[in-house]
Amino acid sequence: MSRRGRAWLIVLTGLLVFFAVLGWVVEAWTEWLWFDELGATQVFAGQLGTRIGLFAVFGLIIWAFLFGNLYLAYKLRPFLPPTGVEQQALERYRYLLGPHLMRWFALAAGAVAFFAGLAAQGHWQQWLLFENAEPFHQKDPQFGIDIGFYVFKLPFWQYLLNTGFTVTVLALIGALGVHYLYGGVRLSGAGDRMTTGARAHLTGLVALFVSLKAIAYVLDRRALLLDTISGTDLTGAGYTDIQALLPAKEMLTYISVIVVIAILIFSNAVMRNLVWPGVALGLLAISAVAIGGIYPWGVQTFQVDPSRNVKEAPYIDRTIAATRAAYGLDTATTTPYASDTVEPPASLAQDKTIVPNIRLLDPAVVAETYTQLSQVRSFYQFGDKLDIDRYTIGGKTADYVVGVREIEYSKLTTAQSNWINKHTVYTHGYGLVAAPANTTVCAGQPLFVSGFFTGQAQSSEQGCSSATDQLPVEQPRIYYGERMGEYAIVGKPDGGTSAEYDRPTGEATDARYTYTGSGGVDLGSTWRRLLYSIKYAESNFLLADAVNDNSKILYERDPRTRVQKVAPFLTLDGDPYPAAVGGRVVWIIDGYTTSANYPYAQRIDLQDATSDSLTGDGTFRLARQDINYIRNSVKATVDAYDGTVTLYEFDDKDPILKAWNNAFGGKLITEKAKIPAELAQHFRYPADMFKVQRDLLTRFHVNNANDFFNAPDFWAVPNDPATAGTSAKQPPYYLLTQLPGQTEPRFQLTAAVTPRERQNLAALISGSYVDGKPTLQVLELSKDGRIPGPGQAQQLMENFDSARTQLNIWGNNVVKGNLLSLPYGGGMLYVEPIYLRSSGEKAYPLMKKVLVSYGDKVAFADTLTDGIKQLVGTTTGTPPVTTPEQPPPTTGTPNLNAAAEKVNKAIDDVRAAQQSGNFEAYGKALAALEAAMKEFEQASGTTPPPASSPSPPAPTPTPATTG
Repeated sequence: MSRRGRAWLIVLTGLLVFFAVLGWVVEAWTEWLWFDELGATQVFAGQLGTRIGLFAVFGLIIWAFLFGNLYLAYKLRPFLPPTGVEQQALERYRYLLGPHLMRWFALAAGAVAFFAGLAAQGHWQQWLLFENAEPFHQKDPQFGIDIGFYVFKLPFWQYLLNTGFTVTVLALIGALGVHYLYGGVRLSGAGDRMTTGARAHLTGLVALFVSLKAIAYVLDRRALLLDTISGTDLTGAGYTDIQALLPAKEMLTYISVIVVIAILIFSNAVMRNLVWPGVALGLLAISAVAIGGIYPWGVQTFQVDPSRNVKEAPYIDRTIAATRAAYGLDTATTTPYASDTVEPPASLAQDKTIVPNIRLLDPAVVAETYTQLSQVRSFYQFGDKLDIDRYTIGGKTADYVVGVREIEYSKLTTAQSNWINKHTVYTHGYGLVAAPANTTVCAGQPLFVSGFFTGQAQSSEQGCSSATDQLPVEQPRIYYGERMGEYAIVGKPDGGTSAEYDRPTGEATDARYTYTGSGGVDLGSTWRRLLYSIKYAESNFLLADAVNDNSKILYERDPRTRVQKVAPFLTLDGDPYPAAVGGRVVWIIDGYTTSANYPYAQRIDLQDATSDSLTGDGTFRLARQDINYIRNSVKATVDAYDGTVTLYEFDDKDPILKAWNNAFGGKLITEKAKIPAELAQHFRYPADMFKVQRDLLTRFHVNNANDFFNAPDFWAVPNDPATAGTSAKQPPYYLLTQLPGQTEPRFQLTAAVTPRERQNLAALISGSYVDGKPTLQVLELSKDGRIPGPGQAQQLMENFDSARTQLNIWGNNVVKGNLLSLPYGGGMLYVEPIYLRSSGEKAYPLMKKVLVSYGDKVAFADTLTDGIKQLVGTTTGTPPVTTPEQPPPTTGTPNLNAAAEKVNKAIDDVRAAQQSGNFEAYGKALAALEAAMKEFEQASGTTPPPASSPSPPAPTPTPATTG
């Protein structure tokens, strides 16, 4: 390469290194500023320091070990190199490497050490848990060792051991290569093929490898409790593991020690050759196959498999007990429910405990309704799924569907989407919007009671919202939310005017605002602006007048992301929810501590266990993670105005949380006693943890090993009946209700389960808080019960004559709400709200009907009250009708067939008119349908129950209707 070429190469390499280092420095600096804003620099420093420390320590130790072995191999070379054809070929390589040999040794060892250091820094969490281990005060059932050893110590020991194996093998290969290069090891020629020094060196490395193997056998004996019981999918050590594999590994440990001694003594002190050491290694390999493989296989095949239910029973009992303890199932109470009532009791119509609190608004459906009716400006948006919380208004506690009005940056117009508007004008949302979950008004709309824009009159004269804000907050502005993907620059210059768009006021100009909160990173200095200009590759940080001496930048504004960065050791629930607490809007996020090393506890995939029909559509999908221990240890909050993150200790007995708190200085987690009482009132049983427990309870509600092995009473989580044609699980649902065995209504998360391979109802599982403590309750139905499961109830209700006719008319405009299962009077009441989405560009669903069923009775009504009355037969409307198991025949007389064709055509005409929005054609089609139905009745000689008329596509407000 020419001198100019070398110069350009040096310059380009220097520039690449400079920009790589600059990018890393900028990222690290801005991260430090972000953590400093939250007062959590100990987390950033703890992570960075631990990573750098592990990289340096492992890198230096491994470099020194490899370099030392290479150098030792060179120093042990023969004084006079051997002669021969082979050595003449090697002489050229010795000549080339000789002047810079130590440099090549250092580079080779450095390359390995660099990658080993990178791998080591990735195990920073294992190291911190290892260093800050806490006792569980529970012992494993086999060795009597505290479970803390498996959770905190064993993973890091296993990593160290694996690293030791790898480095020892690399050192052995490298040393062997150097010995061969300099004649210490020869493949041909007269005399010994290996010098005394080379033999001692290489056999020492082999002995080190076998010593590590002996240690591995010791750790493997403990790790057996985390394996899988042969012939089952249960976690733990089974009969073969304990009776055959465990003693085999103990024997192999002693054999390994003997082999180490044989290698060192026979190779260097007695026989001075590799024959006996080779024999010893061969015996170790044969022993490993025979003792550690063939013998356990024989025990499994000839003793266990023929009578597995008997042999594995004690170990299945261990798995049941450990699983229930590790997942918090051991506190679940099972209550038998005598479910033999299929006739709706008359008391249902006058019930004051269950029926008044039944939720009619589905938070997964009405998000669009909230957006269209309460957004006011097109760039405001609610989440894809709203949330359920409870509030006490006027002395009455009830469920409320709540959502936060956020900025949706993708909805800004082209003119609004320039840098100034996106980052300095449209900076925040406004208001926590809530509506009681059991009430609809104005032709199916939610009754909004909060989140109104200050200065705007409400349409309370129509009864479509409350006249005043019933959940007032002192600071309704939302700077931190789930849809806040862009950074915001806030703050005005001294004497300047407010630039941030605040809210519509109904006046000539909308209100403006200037952020006054404590959140954000100061941008007052030129250096800070340059820093963030590099970070975001944006020159406006330096050029725009909107960035001034009082400016601050708000970024990482998603509440879940903020909590995850402050507490990287937590697994976060996929459904954060907002609440009005202390005059502020705060996000509440459940945080879990998990482990995959709890002895005998069943291991599951967290993503599979928590996925259902709503996952990814308003709730976050959890990452794939194998776990066998989980605790809801933390309730995290994020202030929606200033972004403050607070981690409240919720499970004060969890050793993993204690270890992590100690790892970051002992002050990262706020004590449980300091949780504000008003905040605690909004805690709810965590959804993802409940899903895990629900899935496990389908099997681990069985406590007897023999019954568990035979699996006659296993349950299954039913598919979501509202999403026909998919295999997605039915999501659990929050309800304020009183289940049998409870003394008062509770806000609880509830789910139904069915017997495996059957569709009737097996049990109802609920999770709630009683005196601040999590409580699981299993309402178990009799095994031969007649109560239909969710899928059966859905089919029963949709096959009800009037419901089927109306749903067919509405067609694709129908949106089914969540199907609620409510035990009452020895039976099960099913309730499903039915929504109608009108045709149009900005269509949104409104609740139009309610389907209810009890036993084999079904009602289809405008309100829940009317539906209940129909069920119990206390109304003059349509009486309860038992849906036949088979649909009526489609063939008959020519007149009947012709009449049926007219009905079908009339239904198609009604649907087409409805979708087109043509009211004149819609009215004519309804009249034609009515005439066709009368003709069909005359032809069939029957008079079916009258079907409800479909509502027009754009309903007008009606008087308030309370379910």
